[in-house]
Amino acid sequence: MSIFTKDHLLSVQSFPYVSTRGQSAPAAFDDVLLAGLARDGGLFVPDAWPQWSADQLTAWRDLGYAALAAEVCAPFMAGSAAAADLPALTRAAYANFDDPAVAPLSDIGDGLFLQELFHGPTLAFKDYALQLVGQLFDAVLTARGERITVVGATSGDTGPAGIAAVAGSAPIDIFMLHPKDRTSEVQRRQMTTVQDSNVFNIAVEGTFDDCQDLVKTLFADHGLRDRVNLSAVNSINWARVMGQIVYYVHAALQLGAPENKVSFAVPTGNFGNIFAGYSAMQCGLPVGQLMVGSNANDILTRFFHGNAMEIRGVTPTLSPSMDIQVSSNFERLLFDLMDRDGSAVTAAIQAFRTEGRLPMEQERWARAANIFAAASLDDDGTIAVMRQVYEASGRQIDPHTAVGLAAAREVRGSADDPVVVLSTAHPAKFPDAVEKATGKRPALPDHLADLLDRSERCETMANDARSLTDYVLAHARAAQNGAAQDGAAQNGAAG
Repeated sequence: MSIFTKDHLLSVQSFPYVSTRGQSAPAAFDDVLLAGLARDGGLFVPDAWPQWSADQLTAWRDLGYAALAAEVCAPFMAGSAAAADLPALTRAAYANFDDPAVAPLSDIGDGLFLQELFHGPTLAFKDYALQLVGQLFDAVLTARGERITVVGATSGDTGPAGIAAVAGSAPIDIFMLHPKDRTSEVQRRQMTTVQDSNVFNIAVEGTFDDCQDLVKTLFADHGLRDRVNLSAVNSINWARVMGQIVYYVHAALQLGAPENKVSFAVPTGNFGNIFAGYSAMQCGLPVGQLMVGSNANDILTRFFHGNAMEIRGVTPTLSPSMDIQVSSNFERLLFDLMDRDGSAVTAAIQAFRTEGRLPMEQERWARAANIFAAASLDDDGTIAVMRQVYEASGRQIDPHTAVGLAAAREVRGSADDPVVVLSTAHPAKFPDAVEKATGKRPALPDHLADLLDRSERCETMANDARSLTDYVLAHARAAQNGAAQDGAAQNGAAG
């Protein structure tokens, strides 16, 4: 249940977003979309959650996915330059998905359902938000006559989806960082084979957490940020989370909501995907449990089991998109657990970064543990789940989906509530793991059939913020345009 009232929502519509650190001024949706990260280093969240009534949810049942997306996103976009065109933008965002249901459900027995979130252009759940974000970027930038520079980090799926969303876009350059040799070959090639001149791929000699820290360092440099108009496609950008809320609502409505509760099991590393489920819950979607699935990098599971969020080394696994120790989006949940006290969040994050452990009072932790359950699965267990599903049904699932399914089976509460397992990637994105589990190598869809033969473009870079800054300044058109304008102004003054 939301802690905010509808009257409060109406009172903040002009500036409906606040930072989790509490030091940035409230912001409107379009500024949040284009900024990505708040200037105080925090993440933007709604100052109040929209409230969906039971009647409203019932009325949405017969809507197609694109129409539902427009309804769900509209209250989050109050005052946006894109608001009037939102139904057309959502239709465009999901027009090229390869299943007419966009996010179909498959019944796998025992009250468990797989929601197939891999029917977009890059075969992963990130497409469901980023195809929409790309449309929103273009609409808002066109209305403002502005250009942005997107800098992002990926553990494997955000990169391809973010690039696919903005490749060829006239007002956007995108610089995408991935940890060198720590993504699958398919994931890497989905990024590095894109030939559009506004796309720049960077392989960082380090982990995903290193990539994520580099991005945050650039955002903390306000001079650079203003010079190139930095923006983000990672789930630090609220618009990403907003776009992901839709498939939770879509699944729940098909399984009996609002009359019945529906639970969700989510393979997660950065906490953005499951935070979208929490957001839907705060808006009034009747959710039973939110179940976190972790791989061997189990910092989230350790927290929800025993209030122990402690940083350890990152272990490479068969589910590389979850090879993370610092879950950026957890800060959004922390903001609510800290009663929306930005200074308390800042202190907790600083302690986490310096001491390697997040301080959390037991009562606050208990509030989180009452909503979230968690389980972890190592690589051997992941292969076993993938093999069991294949032998039982002939269905191949990717290793991340296997982690989510294992969590659903281990920590499921009420047997009466259907459980939706988010199937976050096409098995062909992880062919080696799938073949090891099933004995059969999954084929890529036709539009990616020649992926392994395409030429690659990628820059390898040390884990060094100065080098990254210099590279962005050398290649971002916003920086070059700014320099040209400065030069023109100086010449005018001299004349």
